[in-house]
Amino acid sequence: MGAISLDYAAPADDLKEFISVFYEFKADVPVFEDLERADLAQFRFKLSEGGGEYSFADGHKQPAPDIQIVGPTTGMTHVRVDGPVHVFGVGLLPAGWAALMGFEASTVLNRVLDATDLFGKSLHQIADQLRAAETLDQRVAIGNALARELTTNARELPFWFTRTVDKWLASALSPEVTDLVSEMGLSRRQVERYCKRFYGAPPKVLARKYRALRAAVALAKGESDLSSLLEEGFYDQSHFIREIKQFTGITPKKIADDLPTLARLTLKRSDLAGQVGPLVTDT
Repeated sequence: MGAISLDYAAPADDLKEFISVFYEFKADVPVFEDLERADLAQFRFKLSEGGGEYSFADGHKQPAPDIQIVGPTTGMTHVRVDGPVHVFGVGLLPAGWAALMGFEASTVLNRVLDATDLFGKSLHQIADQLRAAETLDQRVAIGNALARELTTNARELPFWFTRTVDKWLASALSPEVTDLVSEMGLSRRQVERYCKRFYGAPPKVLARKYRALRAAVALAKGESDLSSLLEEGFYDQSHFIREIKQFTGITPKKIADDLPTLARLTLKRSDLAGQVGPLVTDT
């Protein structure tokens, strides 16, 4: 196995409600294959030449464009890329999705799009700049500049909604949808519609997703054990195992005993605690 690395960096302060963290992934291997857990939407530049493919949780398979928008995901995604691999990307927060996209996040749930179809061929010039950059800091500066440019003429800024949902998701391991509806002062149907629009899924699915991801991270870092986690909204051990596997692609036992490469490397996001929101660092 060749060298595999994944490094993270926080975005500029003025962009932190639009994007989560920048990351740079490198794998000096003939072929890289692994599982990605359920996640936010992603904006990615494949800076290496090899082809790739996504196999999403619902069984749908798509080739990976060189410059891509991956919609929000609600289950594990199998990734295969011809090596050597070099990818630079950033997570799109729900407010970032609203600012950049003119359509609902739910329409591309567990799907990937060619970003040049949305933002034009000039993105290839950005890709060339990223390839020419010598350090992660230089690539982050390019990423920040692009994010500022794309959000200058924001389509929509639903901070009134996303701030409340994010606070609700972070308030407990298993938050109640009724609490969110009450806080919003909207009907449950309206709340569900806005969640699908900006987050890609209704609040009940979001609560399950982030509960499973937080539990998996706590288990992987040795910060909690099975008995403690079972008291946080899981019905029983079988339910706990099913939910963790649904949203991460691996079982709790494997998380505790033999964490796969990509899952292990993503734990490094916790090093950015205090620089980005807890929904990013704790999941």
